[in-house]
Amino acid sequence: MNDTTTSEPVNDDQGRPALPDRLSVNPRSPHYVKDIFQYDVGIKLNGKERFDIEEYCISEGWVKAAAAKALDRRGQPLLMTLKGRVEAFYR
Repeated sequence: MNDTTTSEPVNDDQGRPALPDRLSVNPRSPHYVKDIFQYDVGIKLNGKERFDIEEYCISEGWVKAAAAKALDRRGQPLLMTLKGRVEAFYR
């Protein structure tokens, strides 16, 4: 048999940047990484996938999500911090 052929699926993550410990979707944040948002990123909090996450930190175990329709004085959504086990992945 030839060692170069395998029946295993090809790894999708090749060519994608590694997900950082902390990431934000706000371009004004110092934790915003433009290259990562070329791909679809998913976040799980306590094993449940969330679609409303604005920022996360895996090592500290928190995510920030928009609090309903409330806005701050600059027109940005107010964020509430949720704590738990955080997992980030590429979809």
